[in-house]
Amino acid sequence: MASSITPAVSEPLLELERQFLGHSTMIERWFREQWHEHVPPFYGSVDLRNAGYKLAPVDMNLFPGGFNNLDPVFLPLCVQAAQAAVDRMCASARSLLLIPESHTRNMFYLKNVARLAGILRLTGLEVRLGSLLPEITAPTPLMLPDGSSLMLEPLVRKENRLGLAEFDPCAILLNNDLSGGVPAVLQGLDEQCLIPPLHAGWHVRRKSRHAAAYERIVQAFSEEIGIDPWRISPAFRVCSGINFQERAGEQCLTEQVDVLLADIRRKYRELGIEDEPFVAVKADAGTYGMGVMMVKDASEVVGLNRRQRNKMAVVKEGLSVGEVIIQEGVRTFENVDGAVAEPVVYMMDHYVVGGFYRVHTARGSDENLNAPGMEFRPLAFDTPGNIPDWHQEPDAVPNRLYAYGVVARLALLAASVEIEEMLPVPGNADGGGDCGCVLESARAA
Repeated sequence: MASSITPAVSEPLLELERQFLGHSTMIERWFREQWHEHVPPFYGSVDLRNAGYKLAPVDMNLFPGGFNNLDPVFLPLCVQAAQAAVDRMCASARSLLLIPESHTRNMFYLKNVARLAGILRLTGLEVRLGSLLPEITAPTPLMLPDGSSLMLEPLVRKENRLGLAEFDPCAILLNNDLSGGVPAVLQGLDEQCLIPPLHAGWHVRRKSRHAAAYERIVQAFSEEIGIDPWRISPAFRVCSGINFQERAGEQCLTEQVDVLLADIRRKYRELGIEDEPFVAVKADAGTYGMGVMMVKDASEVVGLNRRQRNKMAVVKEGLSVGEVIIQEGVRTFENVDGAVAEPVVYMMDHYVVGGFYRVHTARGSDENLNAPGMEFRPLAFDTPGNIPDWHQEPDAVPNRLYAYGVVARLALLAASVEIEEMLPVPGNADGGGDCGCVLESARAA
C-alpha cells in the first residue's frame, strides 16, 4: 500500500509545473530532437530535491542499484524501455552478461540484481551473471530472502571476448561502477559491446564534469520554454589538490564555499526566500553517499576534527579524495509518514520507468539522506508520470511526477553529453567496449 506523501507546495514550484504542463508538447519535441543527437545511457537514476521554490538533481548514477525498490506496477514500463535500450544497442542481440558489484551478503543489492536480470530476460535476452570476485571459481548460488536465488559464475576470458563457460554473450552490461578501477579482464574487449562504456566508471568520471554538462543543457532548455534556469539547476564550484588528512586545500575550500554561499544569498534575497543557504561538499568521484558534508559557513571546512577528516578522506573501495565539488544545497520539504524524503527517478534508455522515495527518520530537510538508516518507499502515484493530466491542478500527483521526470531526463541528457565528451582517443581506449558503432549510427540518424 502506498505511503502518505506530503509534498512541498509553494507558488514558485506550482508556477514551474504550470510551465512544464503548458509547454509539454514543446518539451517532448525538444527531448525527441535531443535524443536524435545524443545516445541515452542504457540506464540511470537521479536523486532530486524539491525545496518548493527549486526542483533540482543532486546526483546522477549511471550504475543504478535500486530496481528492487520500484513499485511492481512499473515493471511493464521497465520491460518496454529495456527493449528499446537493447534495440538501440544491438537489435539482433540474443544474450547478455550482467556483471554486478562484488557483494555477496548485501541482500538489498542482490534483490536489485535479481529484478534487473528479470527485466532484461523479459526483453528476450538470455541473461547470466558473471562475478569479478576471485573466490568465485565455480557456479555459486546465492539465496535471496524470498526463497529465490542468483547464480554467480566465474568469468572466462578468450582473447578479446569475455563470457562464462560455454556462454559467449553479445553484450556485457555493468552494474558495477568501477570505483576501484578497471579490472584487467574488462580491458581490450574489442569484439563486444560493453555498457555503460568503461570511461563512465568512477575511476574516470567526475561529478563536476556532469554538473557542467547539465548547466549547459538546462540553459538551452530554459531558453526554449522561458523559465529561470536557477529553478532547476544547482550552482557549483570545484577544488582540487585536496588532502583532508593533511589538511591540504583548506584555503580553496574556504574561498569557494564562501563565494558560492554569497551567490545563493543574493539569489534568495532577490526571490524573497527566507531559508538559510547551505552547500554540499562532495568527493568529485564516488557514490553510496560517501565523502559528503553539508556546510552553512565557510569556517566549517577549516580545522575539521579527526572523525570529520576520516569521513571525507576516502570513498568507496577506500579511494582517497583529492578533488571535491561544492554544490548548492537544495532543501527537501517532502516527507513520507512524517519522515524527510527525496524522490529518486529511474530511467532506461530515454524513458522514465518509475521511482521511489529515499526516506530518513533521523535526518533534516537540509541534510544528506543517502546515509545509514535510510529507507526506500515506492512512489505513491497511480501512473509512472509520463501522462500528465491538464485538467487537474499543476501539483496534482501525475503532474508533479511529470515535473520530476522532466528534470530527471535533463540530467540523463547531460550524462549522455558527458559520456560523449569523455570518449577515449581511438587506439588508446582503457578497455574498448565503447559501442562506437552505436554512437555513430545514432548521430547519423
